[in-house]
Amino acid sequence: MRALAGIALCSLALTGCEIGKRNARPTPADSVVFQDAARESTLQPGGSGPPRSTASPFEANAQAISEGQRLFDWYNCSGCHAHGAGGIGPPLIKPVWIYGDQPENLFDTIVKGRPNGMPTWGGKIPEYQIWQIVAFIRSMNQEEPQSTTPARPDTMETKPTIKDKVNGVTR
Repeated sequence: MRALAGIALCSLALTGCEIGKRNARPTPADSVVFQDAARESTLQPGGSGPPRSTASPFEANAQAISEGQRLFDWYNCSGCHAHGAGGIGPPLIKPVWIYGDQPENLFDTIVKGRPNGMPTWGGKIPEYQIWQIVAFIRSMNQEEPQSTTPARPDTMETKPTIKDKVNGVTR
């Protein structure tokens, strides 16, 4: 009887465990494309509504910032924003933002795009990945805690820079 109760308790404990549960194919950010995550102005059609607050699910999350950094290159954000310094697109390392610097403003910008060049990524990138990219962009501006911001990228270096002082050979 005790053994049967022990087995039942163990099986109950294992079925309730969701540590390794992940959604392998999350849905893109379709649900937020035509909604407002952030307000850019108090002027709204139909009068002003209640204030909206959309919180980033990856605030101060080191793993999300690191993943956002990888996704920033993966989706070729660097092609226009040149690793944050600006290129074809505006720089991302700056104190003043046209559409706001809060996480929900950056999320809206990525999902909906902006005039004069920023494409719409909503419906193409899963929502959680957009939030990870937002966390990385905020970390470039020191808007995330220093303890969660990686000092270096987590990718492997493909071009070694250590030289042998005796022979002058790169290892």
